Amino acid sequence: MNVLVINCGSSSLKFQLINSDSEQALAKGLCERIGIDGCLTYQPAGGEKEKTEKAMPTHTEAIQYVIDALTDPETGVVKSLDEIGAVGHRVVHGGEKFASSVVITDEVIKAIEECNDLAPLHNPANLIGIEACRILMPDTPMVGVFDTAFHQTMPEKAYMYGLPYEYYDKYKVRRYGFHGTSHSFVSKRAAELVGKPYDQVKTIVCHLGNGASICAVKNGKSVDTSMGLTPLEGLVMGTRSGDIDPAILEFIAKKEDLDISGLMNMLNKKSGVFGLSDYLSSDFRDLTSAASEGNAPARIALEVFSYRVAKYVGSYAAAMNGVDVIAFTAGIGENVSAVRADVVNHLTYLGIELDEAANEKRGEEITISTPDSKVTVMVIPTNEELAIARETVALI
Repeated sequence: MNVLVINCGSSSLKFQLINSDSEQALAKGLCERIGIDGCLTYQPAGGEKEKTEKAMPTHTEAIQYVIDALTDPETGVVKSLDEIGAVGHRVVHGGEKFASSVVITDEVIKAIEECNDLAPLHNPANLIGIEACRILMPDTPMVGVFDTAFHQTMPEKAYMYGLPYEYYDKYKVRRYGFHGTSHSFVSKRAAELVGKPYDQVKTIVCHLGNGASICAVKNGKSVDTSMGLTPLEGLVMGTRSGDIDPAILEFIAKKEDLDISGLMNMLNKKSGVFGLSDYLSSDFRDLTSAASEGNAPARIALEVFSYRVAKYVGSYAAAMNGVDVIAFTAGIGENVSAVRADVVNHLTYLGIELDEAANEKRGEEITISTPDSKVTVMVIPTNEELAIARETVALI
């Protein structure tokens, strides 16, 4: 079966067409600047990348262009929509309503809408993509795969905040966690690689990208994760602050005359390694280069990032009373060997010894701990689109 995987943002749309039998991507691409002017990037497997300026007033036009590209007589990979058996949609927030992926119905769409307050920048965009696909592909079954679903196995002691209980009771204010499809995919692959049943392995997954989170997966279930009610909590990230003292907000608001909107903009877009590096960059290639040339803010940003990762890994080893595998994934986790080395150097108390030669590899599946290490440390490239495709096939 061919599964079209859709990941909608407010002005963008990523897509992949995946053959579920071979689990290979037949084509992939990106629609950008939806609602502005529009640009489609499309690449069939083994073919050249094509970039075309196209008017995209709404996501409906964007998805129509995706369908046109996939079925193009010359560069397309299928002859017609009949060869697309299902569509899998990434949905960021499912609240407590969804503990697993679901076939999309009118009732499911209504329930997703009720979670919009929890992810106002993401869920409405996800719903726009779903509605556009339903208009253009009314007879094709569709599945919603939630970033938050994997973490619904967390116990109360892990997801409750130290706030008045009434805020949980009335508004469901709690830790939800994100990157669930990635954490699920990587933890399952880690169990396969060490040759143990998934329900008998304690794994800590470090999803380190511009958005970053860590997850403790005990015997196949998420038991804790670093992101919270929103993706702002936890690690220092590309432009997000991660954990801070809440009283800082009042202090800065008074000093800088900022309202709530200004504060949230600062926390989400001007903080993290970008802010720490004195607005140099959120790209670790830029930061690493600058730090090597003696740029102190860049060096500090890198050290703070790695230190926060190491602290979370240590706390999750304690939460699970041990750890068998630590897996690095996503853009930074897969490609920045210096960050991995810095994190692992904080974890020698766990009996880990780094294989420095293996750690220099980039973007490939590899064990970077020595054979005699008590904890196996791996790099496992994530594949969220494949995870969404698998969930979709399993349901329909």
